[in-house]
Amino acid sequence: MDKIVGVHGIGKYHYYRDAGNSIDGAAAAVRGKWDRYLHKGLTGGRPYAQERYITEIAYYAHLLGEHKDDSPRAVQSMDAGAQEVFVAWARQLDSVGEGLTGALHRMTGWLLDRLQGNAAEFAKFFCPEVATYMTAGGEARSRSRAAVAEVIRRNRPKVVIAHSLGSVVTYETLWENPDLEVELLITLGSPLGMRNVIFERLLPAPVNGWGARPRQVRRWINIADKDDIAAIPPGLRSCFTGVDQEALVDLDWLDFHTVEKYLGCGALNDHLRPYLG
Repeated sequence: MDKIVGVHGIGKYHYYRDAGNSIDGAAAAVRGKWDRYLHKGLTGGRPYAQERYITEIAYYAHLLGEHKDDSPRAVQSMDAGAQEVFVAWARQLDSVGEGLTGALHRMTGWLLDRLQGNAAEFAKFFCPEVATYMTAGGEARSRSRAAVAEVIRRNRPKVVIAHSLGSVVTYETLWENPDLEVELLITLGSPLGMRNVIFERLLPAPVNGWGARPRQVRRWINIADKDDIAAIPPGLRSCFTGVDQEALVDLDWLDFHTVEKYLGCGALNDHLRPYLG
């Protein structure tokens, strides 16, 4: 069986805390869940018996900090950077022409009324973690890329599966480290194309409105749920060259972004089976 590395998405700091501030413990806990989720997708739900599909998870959540506010209106207590991300993101869901101060309150109420608790839970992690990672010249950004690069360099996997914000970290990591050759990159629920939040701020910067597949990646598959409010736009071929295939899936209109749903939906099966032995 070929090696497969996973790169996690938002909201994974608690694994680090629960493992007694152990990076290895956090990575192992996330890997165990990914194996169970992927097993469901590959077998159609047969009982899980400790099968090992993921070689290692590249864990970086401890570098972005912990976001513990469980209030349903947690966005109102975010710092300025996270609030700016929230407004830029929410504007893509609804056309609003107000400034940050006026839009924040209106959008918070509108978004929660429209999408209820799942959107609030999503925003609680997505906005602060994206703001922390995307800070230009920020230490968290460089250290997160270094953490992902170290795991890929050590394992030399044929496949990298990157979920959510992890697809952004992985994209920048692979561009920064041309020695990291990957046969297949699979992005799940990726916000790489999200305008005014991520796309224009990527490293390397898009050229003439286009990003590009890292040169040492042989194939790039992108999978996104049609209702995933992190994957805006769900298709990356409209703004990135080198995306070989895309799949628009219908996971769950409420549970629209979890890696459990993506790994368990079966959309990865045909792409992964050649590597599973």
